[in-house]
Amino acid sequence: MKKLLYFLFALNFNICRIFPVRKNRVTFLAPHKGGGHDSLAALASYIDALGGYETVFVSSSPSGLKAKIAFLLFAPAKLARSKYIFLNDNFMPMASLNFSPGTVITQLWHGEGAFKKFGLMTDLSDEIRQREEKIGKKLTWVICTSENVREVYAGAFGTDIGRVAALGSPRIDRLLSCKNREEILEKFYALYPETRGKKLVLYAPTFRDNPQDDGGILNHIDGKKFEEELGNGYALLVKLHPQVNSGEKAPHTIDVTDLDISDLTLICDVLVTDYSSVCMDFALLGKPCVFYAYDLEKYRDERSFCFGYEDYVPGEIVRDFEGVINAINNPRSGDKLERFRDFNFDYTDCLNTKRVADFVLKGERG
Repeated sequence: MKKLLYFLFALNFNICRIFPVRKNRVTFLAPHKGGGHDSLAALASYIDALGGYETVFVSSSPSGLKAKIAFLLFAPAKLARSKYIFLNDNFMPMASLNFSPGTVITQLWHGEGAFKKFGLMTDLSDEIRQREEKIGKKLTWVICTSENVREVYAGAFGTDIGRVAALGSPRIDRLLSCKNREEILEKFYALYPETRGKKLVLYAPTFRDNPQDDGGILNHIDGKKFEEELGNGYALLVKLHPQVNSGEKAPHTIDVTDLDISDLTLICDVLVTDYSSVCMDFALLGKPCVFYAYDLEKYRDERSFCFGYEDYVPGEIVRDFEGVINAINNPRSGDKLERFRDFNFDYTDCLNTKRVADFVLKGERG
């Protein structure tokens, strides 16, 4: 079925190419849902404010039959006639699209820095690898957050390192300059008044590669023990990855799976994760991170990391839930957090959105 949909999308796209490209059209293609606070949204808002451009948003995850039909009918035409295209993930139909000469395609990605292996660095089927390699050849630019990770991004997207630009991530401008943290926090307290006056600990594990392991993630936290030992001063929030979420809840915890991760990053005081790139944002804000790696060996064999996990992560590594409680009581991130932040982020000046827009739009116009 996917092959048929890719074929129909490409067929429509290539037909629409008979019409001229709109020189001022900027299309934001969202294969990865960013919750309205991702780099695509930040850039779209900035470019709208600049004026002189027609901005178009295309979600590649339409829900419902009518939305899917509309996507196949109208999205190809929008892309085919765009001068500038920004996306935040791989869009598989792109492998078969023949873009007009001069179209500028910029991959923003949905994460920062380099942590887990991704893209062409991972174990892919032959078909997906071939598609991703073709997509990589169509990219004009890949944006990353640090000179230190340019080579990683070139390998992940199968493009020349000269096409990888370390300009910073537009989405982190909001994190660094947010002026309404208290407003977000008050809205959270309105939902969960029992947390007022407590420090918020966010448990945000990533997904595994098999459903059995995903289904067992919540078995590794003990909300009752947390409540008994830390409940007077802390509240334990749980946000599951969309690929893991089954609606199951962990007793004696607060389920925040449906809340926006950017808002949670702003209001939470401590992160407990395993291999999730959400640690990038917490480290960027200088917040303590605890790495609950109860299945590190298995995960490393199946997915692996860009760099050595034990020396690289910005916080203490623990292997059982007692270790999680001890680490929260006695944070020991030390120099690891600062080194991690400096390695992965060249810019913390809140000008990443402007820098990317100027580079792609003004740079292409000379």
